[in-house]
Parts: sequence; structure tokens; C-alpha cells
Amino acid sequence: MSSWTWPGRGARRVARLGVTRRRADALMVGGGLAVLAVGMAVVGESGHLPAWERRLTLDINGLPDGLSPVMWPLGQLGVLAAGPAVAVVAACTRRWRLALAALVVTVAKLVTEPLVKDVVSRQRPAVSIGSQIHVRGASVEVTGESFVSGHAVLVAALAGIITPYLPGRWKALPWTLVVIVLVVRVYVGAHNVLDVVSGAGLGAAIAGVLNLVLGVPSPWRKRGAR
Repeated sequence: MSSWTWPGRGARRVARLGVTRRRADALMVGGGLAVLAVGMAVVGESGHLPAWERRLTLDINGLPDGLSPVMWPLGQLGVLAAGPAVAVVAACTRRWRLALAALVVTVAKLVTEPLVKDVVSRQRPAVSIGSQIHVRGASVEVTGESFVSGHAVLVAALAGIITPYLPGRWKALPWTLVVIVLVVRVYVGAHNVLDVVSGAGLGAAIAGVLNLVLGVPSPWRKRGAR
């Protein structure tokens, strides 16, 4: 990952703290906001549901019922408690910056999700598509605002702040889980496709901002630096 460096005394301080700010995070902010903006433009105030999105939502939602025992638990990774849980684990491992980021992410999700819903209004698939939708799970809401998915916002934001702390191939794991959660939210009938994709875009943007503000571990940080 490329990163910015500071000249002189600033560069020495950053190296000592083992913290860096990466261009990749700035790109994540821009890319995430672009995805959100496109989704908002497509859906709009009227709650427009394009034919292609309807078909894709029905295809995912129509996957076999036998997948439910596996899909449902994975979908819970996007519940609100996931943020504080990550903060606790990070604090137990003395990763204080990550713990703070996880708590801020949770608050940011609670603040930004309703702001988007004030601009774009679309009902859940059971209403926007109708009786063709299979609703799986007693806790899945069938009415109410669907765009954007709060689960998607939170899980993508958490993935964005966790990834810099993971080594090598493990960096792919959080984003794999993001994709799974997005699919699950459509599968259980809670959201249409753009609800979850746009939510993930918002979450990625939140993560990118936090990584730039708080910094992430430098590849060259000393052992034990947090």
C-alpha cells in the first residue's frame, strides 16, 4: 500500500508511533461515496426499482431454503453489537486505535444511515417487489425504509478499519465476510441489491475517513506498536 510521508520531524514522529496514512484510504472514501451517490441517483425519492435490480434481487432471494441454517448466522455479523464487540477484542489485545475506530464506526452508522433515508425512500422488498419475495426469519422486517442497509454500512466500515491490522492473505477475510452479509440480507428478504451495495459504499467511506484521521499501522512499525 502506498502512503503519504511527512517531512522532517513529522516523519520521524510518525515512524516512531508506527502510524501511517494511506492513499488507498483516500481512494476508499472517494469510491465508497461514488457507489453511494450512484445508488441514490438510481433509487431517488420515488424509490425506483430498476428491472435488472428486481431480477437480481429475486435470483438471490430465490436461492434454496436449505441454505438458511448457514446464511442466517453469517448475516448477524452486521448487527449493531458487532462494533462494540470488535472494540472489546481490540482493547483486550491493546490495539487502542482500532478499539476507538470500532466505536466511532458504530456511532457513524447510526448517524449517517438516517441521513441517507431522509433523501432516498424505498420500501423493503416485500413491498417494493411484492409477494414473490421469500421472507426468512421472524426478525426480518417486511415494511419500512430499505435504502440503505444498516447491516451493510456497519460490516463494510468494520472491514475497512480491521483490514490494515491483518497480515498477508488474512486481509481478504473481512471483505469476504462483507460480500456474504450483503448476499444474506438479500437472501432473507430484508433488502434489494442496491440497498446493500450502496450501504457497503457508505461503510467503506466511513472506514476510509477514520483510517485517515486516526492512522493505521505502518508496515515498518516496531514490535508492540499499536
